[in-house]
Amino acid sequence: MAWTDLLAQGELGDGASEMQAFATAAVMSPLADFGIIAFSGEETEPFLQGQLSSDIRALGENTAQYSSYSTPKGRMLASFLVFRQGDDYCLQIAAELQEAIQKRLSMFVMRSKTKARDASSELCLLGVAGPLAAEKLSAVLGDLPEGDFATLHKEHCTVIALPGKRYQLAITSDAALALWQQLAASGVLPVAESLWRLSDIRAGSPWITAATSDAFVAQMANMELIGGVSFTKGCYPGQEIVARTQYLGKLKRRMYRASIATEHAEAGQEVFSSEMNGQASGKVMLAAPADQGRWEILVVAQIASLELGLHLGTVDGPKLEILDLPYAV
Repeated sequence: MAWTDLLAQGELGDGASEMQAFATAAVMSPLADFGIIAFSGEETEPFLQGQLSSDIRALGENTAQYSSYSTPKGRMLASFLVFRQGDDYCLQIAAELQEAIQKRLSMFVMRSKTKARDASSELCLLGVAGPLAAEKLSAVLGDLPEGDFATLHKEHCTVIALPGKRYQLAITSDAALALWQQLAASGVLPVAESLWRLSDIRAGSPWITAATSDAFVAQMANMELIGGVSFTKGCYPGQEIVARTQYLGKLKRRMYRASIATEHAEAGQEVFSSEMNGQASGKVMLAAPADQGRWEILVVAQIASLELGLHLGTVDGPKLEILDLPYAV
Protein backbone atom coordinates (compact mmCIF):
# COMPACT_ATOMS: atom_id res chain seq x y z
CA MET A 1 0.00 0.00 0.00
CA ALA A 2 1.49 3.35 -1.03
CA TRP A 3 1.53 6.35 1.29
CA THR A 4 -0.87 8.11 -1.04
CA ASP A 5 -3.43 5.45 -0.06
CA LEU A 6 -2.63 5.87 3.62
CA LEU A 7 -2.93 9.63 3.52
CA ALA A 8 -6.39 9.29 2.00
CA GLN A 9 -7.45 7.78 5.33
CA GLY A 10 -7.11 11.11 7.16
CA GLU A 11 -6.03 14.73 6.95
CA LEU A 12 -2.69 16.19 7.95
CA GLY A 13 -2.45 18.98 10.50
CA ASP A 14 -2.43 22.63 9.45
CA GLY A 15 0.87 24.53 9.41
CA ALA A 16 0.53 26.16 12.84
CA SER A 17 -0.51 22.98 14.64
CA GLU A 18 2.24 21.02 12.87
CA MET A 19 4.99 23.38 14.03
CA GLN A 20 3.60 23.44 17.56
CA ALA A 21 3.51 19.64 17.79
CA PHE A 22 6.99 19.41 16.26
CA ALA A 23 8.33 21.75 18.94
CA THR A 24 6.49 20.35 21.96
CA ALA A 25 5.05 16.89 21.26
CA ALA A 26 5.43 14.29 18.49
CA VAL A 27 4.74 14.29 14.77
CA MET A 28 4.89 11.66 12.05
CA SER A 29 5.41 12.11 8.35
CA PRO A 30 5.13 9.73 5.41
CA LEU A 31 8.47 9.76 3.58
CA ALA A 32 7.09 9.48 0.07
CA ASP A 33 9.99 11.50 -1.39
CA PHE A 34 12.27 8.51 -0.80
CA GLY A 35 12.60 5.13 -2.44
CA ILE A 36 14.51 1.99 -1.50
CA ILE A 37 16.96 -0.03 -3.55
CA ALA A 38 17.40 -3.45 -1.91
CA PHE A 39 20.44 -5.58 -2.68
CA SER A 40 20.43 -9.28 -1.87
CA GLY A 41 22.84 -12.13 -2.46
CA GLU A 42 25.92 -13.61 -0.82
CA GLU A 43 28.31 -11.09 -2.40
CA THR A 44 26.27 -7.99 -1.65
CA GLU A 45 28.61 -6.66 1.04
CA PRO A 46 31.83 -6.73 -1.04
CA PHE A 47 29.97 -5.32 -4.05
CA LEU A 48 28.60 -2.32 -2.15
CA GLN A 49 31.93 -1.89 -0.37
CA GLY A 50 33.48 -1.24 -3.77
CA GLN A 51 30.81 1.23 -4.87
CA LEU A 52 29.80 3.39 -1.90
CA SER A 53 31.77 5.90 0.18
CA SER A 54 31.03 4.45 3.63
CA ASP A 55 32.48 1.30 5.18
CA ILE A 56 29.78 -1.25 4.41
CA ARG A 57 31.77 -3.92 6.27
CA ALA A 58 31.01 -2.00 9.48
CA LEU A 59 27.25 -2.11 8.84
CA GLY A 60 25.88 -4.62 11.34
CA GLU A 61 22.40 -6.06 11.48
CA ASN A 62 21.47 -3.45 14.07
CA THR A 63 23.13 -0.34 12.67
CA ALA A 64 22.57 2.16 9.89
CA GLN A 65 24.88 4.63 8.16
CA TYR A 66 24.87 7.47 5.67
CA SER A 67 26.71 6.89 2.42
CA SER A 68 27.05 8.21 -1.12
CA TYR A 69 27.73 7.11 -4.69
CA SER A 70 29.95 9.25 -6.89
CA THR A 71 31.32 9.67 -10.38
CA PRO A 72 35.00 8.88 -10.99
CA LYS A 73 35.56 12.65 -10.61
CA GLY A 74 34.28 12.46 -7.04
CA ARG A 75 30.94 14.21 -7.55
CA MET A 76 28.05 12.65 -5.65
CA LEU A 77 25.32 11.26 -7.87
CA ALA A 78 23.24 10.16 -4.89
CA SER A 79 23.29 9.91 -1.11
CA PHE A 80 21.80 7.12 0.99
CA LEU A 81 20.77 5.94 4.39
CA VAL A 82 21.89 2.30 4.39
CA PHE A 83 20.37 -0.29 6.74
CA ARG A 84 19.77 -4.03 6.95
CA GLN A 85 16.38 -5.68 6.57
CA GLY A 86 16.70 -9.44 6.92
CA ASP A 87 19.21 -10.56 4.30
CA ASP A 88 18.80 -7.34 2.31
CA TYR A 89 21.00 -4.27 2.29
CA CYS A 90 18.56 -1.37 1.85
CA LEU A 91 19.69 1.91 0.25
CA GLN A 92 17.25 4.72 0.98
CA ILE A 93 17.53 7.30 -1.80
CA ALA A 94 15.65 10.30 -3.19
CA ALA A 95 12.80 8.70 -5.12
CA GLU A 96 13.45 10.80 -8.22
CA LEU A 97 16.96 9.32 -8.47
CA GLN A 98 16.17 5.73 -7.68
CA GLU A 99 15.57 4.29 -11.14
CA ALA A 100 18.69 5.82 -12.69
CA ILE A 101 20.99 4.96 -9.78
CA GLN A 102 19.65 1.42 -9.47
CA LYS A 103 20.25 0.90 -13.18
CA ARG A 104 23.77 2.37 -12.96
CA LEU A 105 24.77 0.27 -9.96
CA SER A 106 23.34 -2.85 -11.60
CA MET A 107 25.61 -2.29 -14.60
CA PHE A 108 28.62 -2.96 -12.38
CA VAL A 109 27.29 -6.11 -10.72
CA MET A 110 28.66 -8.26 -13.57
CA ARG A 111 29.49 -11.66 -12.04
CA SER A 112 29.02 -10.66 -8.42
CA LYS A 113 26.40 -12.75 -6.62
CA THR A 114 24.12 -9.87 -5.77
CA LYS A 115 21.01 -8.37 -7.31
CA ALA A 116 19.22 -5.05 -6.94
CA ARG A 117 15.48 -4.56 -6.84
CA ASP A 118 13.06 -1.72 -6.19
CA ALA A 119 11.74 -2.35 -2.67
CA SER A 120 9.67 0.83 -2.47
CA SER A 121 6.40 -1.07 -2.77
CA GLU A 122 7.46 -3.57 -0.11
CA LEU A 123 8.37 -1.05 2.58
CA CYS A 124 6.74 2.21 3.64
CA LEU A 125 9.03 4.78 5.25
CA LEU A 126 7.72 6.83 8.15
CA GLY A 127 9.51 9.55 10.10
CA VAL A 128 8.66 10.35 13.74
CA ALA A 129 10.11 13.43 15.45
CA GLY A 130 9.55 15.81 18.34
CA PRO A 131 10.34 15.85 22.09
CA LEU A 132 7.77 13.13 22.80
CA ALA A 133 8.67 10.93 19.82
CA ALA A 134 10.40 8.23 21.88
CA GLU A 135 7.63 8.17 24.48
CA LYS A 136 4.85 7.84 21.92
CA LEU A 137 6.70 5.27 19.81
CA SER A 138 7.63 3.07 22.74
CA ALA A 139 4.00 3.08 23.92
CA VAL A 140 3.05 1.44 20.61
CA LEU A 141 6.16 -0.56 19.67
CA GLY A 142 7.88 -1.31 22.98
CA ASP A 143 11.67 -1.11 23.14
CA LEU A 144 13.41 1.34 20.80
CA PRO A 145 16.99 1.43 19.49
CA GLU A 146 19.36 3.40 21.70
CA GLY A 147 21.92 5.78 20.19
CA ASP A 148 22.15 7.44 16.80
CA PHE A 149 22.13 5.00 13.86
CA ALA A 150 21.14 2.05 16.01
CA THR A 151 18.35 -0.09 14.55
CA LEU A 152 15.89 -2.51 16.08
CA HIS A 153 13.91 -5.06 14.10
CA LYS A 154 10.28 -5.59 15.03
CA GLU A 155 7.79 -8.06 13.57
CA HIS A 156 6.63 -5.76 10.79
CA CYS A 157 9.13 -2.91 10.80
CA THR A 158 12.69 -1.80 11.36
CA VAL A 159 13.15 1.21 13.65
CA ILE A 160 16.19 3.43 13.04
CA ALA A 161 17.31 6.03 15.58
CA LEU A 162 18.55 9.16 13.82
CA PRO A 163 20.39 12.28 15.05
CA GLY A 164 18.13 14.92 16.54
CA LYS A 165 16.13 12.41 18.63
CA ARG A 166 14.24 11.27 15.57
CA TYR A 167 13.13 7.84 14.43
CA GLN A 168 12.53 6.38 11.02
CA LEU A 169 10.42 3.29 10.49
CA ALA A 170 10.66 0.96 7.51
CA ILE A 171 7.31 -0.82 7.69
CA THR A 172 6.07 -3.73 5.60
CA SER A 173 3.35 -2.41 3.32
CA ASP A 174 0.69 -4.75 4.70
CA ALA A 175 1.23 -3.44 8.25
CA ALA A 176 1.70 0.26 7.49
CA LEU A 177 -1.90 1.42 7.78
CA ALA A 178 -2.50 -0.27 11.13
CA LEU A 179 0.68 1.18 12.61
CA TRP A 180 -0.13 4.64 11.24
CA GLN A 181 -3.55 4.48 12.91
CA GLN A 182 -2.08 3.25 16.21
CA LEU A 183 0.39 6.11 16.32
CA ALA A 184 -2.29 8.65 15.43
CA ALA A 185 -4.53 7.27 18.19
CA SER A 186 -1.66 7.63 20.67
CA GLY A 187 -1.42 11.35 19.93
CA VAL A 188 1.27 11.52 17.24
CA LEU A 189 0.18 14.23 14.80
CA PRO A 190 0.34 13.42 11.06
CA VAL A 191 2.21 16.20 9.23
CA ALA A 192 3.45 17.07 5.76
CA GLU A 193 6.76 15.64 4.60
CA SER A 194 8.25 19.13 4.44
CA LEU A 195 8.37 19.11 8.24
CA TRP A 196 10.48 15.95 8.24
CA ARG A 197 12.74 17.66 5.70
CA LEU A 198 13.05 20.55 8.16
CA SER A 199 14.15 18.05 10.80
CA ASP A 200 16.80 16.73 8.38
CA ILE A 201 18.01 20.29 7.83
CA ARG A 202 18.27 20.95 11.55
CA ALA A 203 20.15 17.67 12.01
CA GLY A 204 22.55 18.67 9.23
CA SER A 205 21.68 15.56 7.23
CA PRO A 206 22.28 16.20 3.50
CA TRP A 207 20.27 14.53 0.77
CA ILE A 208 21.22 14.61 -2.89
CA THR A 209 18.23 15.15 -5.20
CA ALA A 210 17.91 15.57 -8.96
CA ALA A 211 18.64 19.29 -8.57
CA THR A 212 22.02 18.65 -6.92
CA SER A 213 23.15 15.33 -8.40
CA ASP A 214 26.74 15.55 -9.73
CA ALA A 215 27.27 18.92 -8.01
CA PHE A 216 29.26 18.23 -4.83
CA VAL A 217 32.23 16.26 -3.58
CA ALA A 218 31.27 14.38 -0.41
CA GLN A 219 33.13 16.69 2.00
CA MET A 220 31.38 19.75 0.57
CA ALA A 221 28.17 18.24 1.96
CA ASN A 222 29.79 17.35 5.31
CA MET A 223 29.40 13.65 4.57
CA GLU A 224 32.63 12.78 6.38
CA LEU A 225 31.33 14.55 9.49
CA ILE A 226 28.24 12.33 9.74
CA GLY A 227 29.92 8.98 9.07
CA GLY A 228 29.19 8.84 5.35
CA VAL A 229 32.83 8.55 4.19
CA SER A 230 35.55 6.07 5.16
CA PHE A 231 39.16 7.02 4.43
CA THR A 232 40.52 3.54 5.18
CA LYS A 233 38.20 1.22 3.25
CA GLY A 234 39.98 1.16 -0.12
CA CYS A 235 38.79 1.92 -3.62
CA TYR A 236 35.37 3.05 -4.81
CA PRO A 237 34.33 5.46 -7.58
CA GLY A 238 35.71 8.94 -6.84
CA GLN A 239 37.84 7.71 -3.91
CA GLU A 240 41.04 9.37 -5.15
CA ILE A 241 39.37 12.77 -5.40
CA VAL A 242 37.73 12.42 -1.99
CA ALA A 243 41.02 11.37 -0.37
CA ARG A 244 42.99 14.14 -2.08
CA THR A 245 40.44 16.71 -0.91
CA GLN A 246 40.75 15.42 2.64
CA TYR A 247 44.51 15.17 2.96
CA LEU A 248 45.66 18.12 0.88
CA GLY A 249 43.25 20.53 2.54
CA LYS A 250 41.86 21.94 -0.70
CA LEU A 251 38.22 22.13 0.33
CA LYS A 252 36.84 25.53 -0.66
CA ARG A 253 33.14 24.86 -0.11
CA ARG A 254 31.22 23.60 2.87
CA MET A 255 27.60 22.91 3.75
CA TYR A 256 25.92 25.35 6.15
CA ARG A 257 22.49 25.68 7.69
CA ALA A 258 20.75 28.99 7.14
CA SER A 259 17.45 30.82 7.55
CA ILE A 260 15.91 33.14 4.94
CA ALA A 261 12.96 35.50 4.90
CA THR A 262 11.46 34.48 1.57
CA GLU A 263 8.24 33.15 0.10
CA HIS A 264 9.94 30.09 -1.34
CA ALA A 265 13.26 28.27 -1.53
CA GLU A 266 14.16 24.99 -3.17
CA ALA A 267 17.03 22.63 -3.83
CA GLY A 268 19.23 23.73 -6.72
CA GLN A 269 18.75 27.46 -6.25
CA GLU A 270 22.00 29.39 -6.40
CA VAL A 271 23.31 31.73 -3.75
CA PHE A 272 25.51 34.76 -4.42
CA SER A 273 28.07 36.92 -2.65
CA SER A 274 29.47 40.33 -3.60
CA GLU A 275 33.06 39.15 -4.03
CA MET A 276 32.21 36.54 -6.71
CA ASN A 277 31.79 39.04 -9.59
CA GLY A 278 28.37 37.78 -10.56
CA GLN A 279 29.20 34.08 -10.33
CA ALA A 280 27.28 31.88 -7.92
CA SER A 281 28.97 31.18 -4.61
CA GLY A 282 26.99 28.03 -3.96
CA LYS A 283 23.79 26.08 -4.24
CA VAL A 284 20.89 25.11 -1.98
CA MET A 285 20.85 21.42 -1.10
CA LEU A 286 17.64 21.17 0.95
CA ALA A 287 14.92 23.69 1.79
CA ALA A 288 11.83 23.61 3.98
CA PRO A 289 9.38 26.19 5.36
CA ALA A 290 9.95 26.98 9.02
CA ASP A 291 7.93 29.44 11.08
CA GLN A 292 7.31 33.21 11.05
CA GLY A 293 7.45 33.38 7.25
CA ARG A 294 10.99 32.02 7.01
CA TRP A 295 12.59 29.05 5.29
CA GLU A 296 15.50 26.98 6.52
CA ILE A 297 18.03 25.52 4.12
CA LEU A 298 21.18 23.50 3.85
CA VAL A 299 23.45 25.32 1.42
CA VAL A 300 26.85 24.41 -0.01
CA ALA A 301 28.83 27.62 -0.54
CA GLN A 302 32.30 29.08 -0.78
CA ILE A 303 33.82 29.26 2.68
CA ALA A 304 35.36 32.63 1.81
CA SER A 305 31.91 34.09 1.04
CA LEU A 306 30.56 33.78 4.55
CA GLU A 307 32.18 36.95 5.86
CA LEU A 308 30.64 39.10 3.13
CA GLY A 309 27.24 37.44 3.30
CA LEU A 310 25.24 35.12 1.07
CA HIS A 311 22.06 36.01 -0.83
CA LEU A 312 19.44 33.79 -2.43
CA GLY A 313 18.93 34.02 -6.18
CA THR A 314 20.93 37.20 -6.86
CA VAL A 315 23.57 39.26 -5.09
CA ASP A 316 20.71 41.56 -3.98
CA GLY A 317 18.36 38.72 -3.03
CA PRO A 318 17.20 37.74 0.46
CA LYS A 319 20.15 37.45 2.82
CA LEU A 320 20.98 34.14 4.45
CA GLU A 321 21.27 34.08 8.23
CA ILE A 322 23.78 31.34 9.06
CA LEU A 323 22.61 29.04 11.85
CA ASP A 324 24.37 26.45 13.95
CA LEU A 325 24.67 22.81 12.95
CA PRO A 326 24.64 20.06 15.60
CA TYR A 327 28.25 19.17 14.72
CA ALA A 328 31.41 21.21 14.25
CA VAL A 329 32.28 22.25 10.68
